[in-house]
Amino acid sequence: SPQVQPFLPQWLAQPKLVQKRIKDNLVPIRDVPGIHPRLLKKLQMNGIESFFPVQAEVIPAILQSASNGYLMGQGGYRPKDICISAPTGSGKTLSFVIPIVQVLLDRVVCRVRALVVLPTKELAQQVSKVFNIYTDGTGLKVVLITGQKSFAKEQEMLVQKKVTGYCSLADIIVATPGRLTDHISQTPGFSLTQLRFLIIDEADRMIDDMHQNCLNQIVKAAFQVENDSGSDMLFQRTKPGPVTAASSCYPQIPLQKLLFSATLTQDPEKLQQLDLFQPRLFTSVYSEKKTLRDGTETEHDTNKKYTLPEGLSQCYVPCDLNSKPLLLLHFMLIMKFTRVLCFTNSREASHRLFLLVQAFGGIPVAEFSSRLPPNERQRTMKEFEQGKTQLLISTDATARGIDIKGVNYVINYDAPQFIRTYIHRVGRTARAGKVGVAFSLVLRIQERRFLRMLKDAGIQDIKKHPVKGNSLKPLVQQYEEALCKLEKTVK
Repeated sequence: SPQVQPFLPQWLAQPKLVQKRIKDNLVPIRDVPGIHPRLLKKLQMNGIESFFPVQAEVIPAILQSASNGYLMGQGGYRPKDICISAPTGSGKTLSFVIPIVQVLLDRVVCRVRALVVLPTKELAQQVSKVFNIYTDGTGLKVVLITGQKSFAKEQEMLVQKKVTGYCSLADIIVATPGRLTDHISQTPGFSLTQLRFLIIDEADRMIDDMHQNCLNQIVKAAFQVENDSGSDMLFQRTKPGPVTAASSCYPQIPLQKLLFSATLTQDPEKLQQLDLFQPRLFTSVYSEKKTLRDGTETEHDTNKKYTLPEGLSQCYVPCDLNSKPLLLLHFMLIMKFTRVLCFTNSREASHRLFLLVQAFGGIPVAEFSSRLPPNERQRTMKEFEQGKTQLLISTDATARGIDIKGVNYVINYDAPQFIRTYIHRVGRTARAGKVGVAFSLVLRIQERRFLRMLKDAGIQDIKKHPVKGNSLKPLVQQYEEALCKLEKTVK
């Protein structure tokens, strides 16, 4: 029976397609219209001579939507919201950092005009770093709010109390949801009434139930009436709605939402909750038409919901539970894999595996876990990027969206249960046009479901990579000794 396709709103059904082959479609930065010379210079100083396809499409679109300055939409109209769905490592961060910094370059009064919300501390740090590079020397203030500093300290970074009232110390805020909502409800003088850009990165994670509330609170705060008499009354916003005489007599700062994700939900109901305004979708997640020899076109993998990096090869190893640790040791010691990022499905599993590999010896290993304080995590990451650590064991929570330099292999020690998890994990390698390999250790009982899950997502090019029992034999004795050692330590 033909599958019933859900009804997709037109913007989802007919998106602007962005080239997914990064390397063949680089665009020299000078060829992208409208970028401020100051930022062009900054890009070059940072070794960036060309943009990835996503950046080349999205940067001009955001600049265009603020071409009359940030206080007004183009032609007095409210700018459209923008959604970007593109694979991991395709350059999403720069595609909002550059235009936002440019639009705010000539602001006079410091107010919160851009807010970026991200699901994890690491991601927030990564994004604020990029903002800091491009705002350096401009006078624009970027503040990172992730709960790594005390609440009072963060309050001091956000607002200052003066005789005349509170004033903002931030133009751009990069935040995680929990901490942000705390400031909205508890920090006197913290105001989002002048917010112009709301960027939701890793949007599918942020649409999840636990964060939906956060997004509602931000929007509520953005449309709050300030009890502050004086100049700001001029720019008071009214909730978007039909144009009335009252609403058209003041210029209103538009609030524009920009959503980014490697796996943007296609579920219209979920997107409905985001309350997007005439959204435009840019996506490099699409199927390509192939012309066959006889001149007919076939729709090539129509059901490709996700794109994976081009330089990625994927394999899976059918195995049983007992041989999983041996397989990992085999890859590291006999196949001599280097710079391996290894995923488990839980913190306990990560920790146990880490202790086991450590007890076995001979492999520079580290654990990347939510138990570690942030400064430890950063150190761990640095040592991996410098090649001092060859194996980094982590859960999804810690590694989502994080940009780790030079991962050669991703090993799914535990097969992921959801296709999204798979996409995000394997996307930690083969970033920015480089090559990488992903190995998944799949229990025989999981094999059918695992392959089914990939097939449903249109991923066909995964190869079976059996490892013979014989090749694991040399490791067995030392492995059993390591197990005993571990038992003792645990006791």
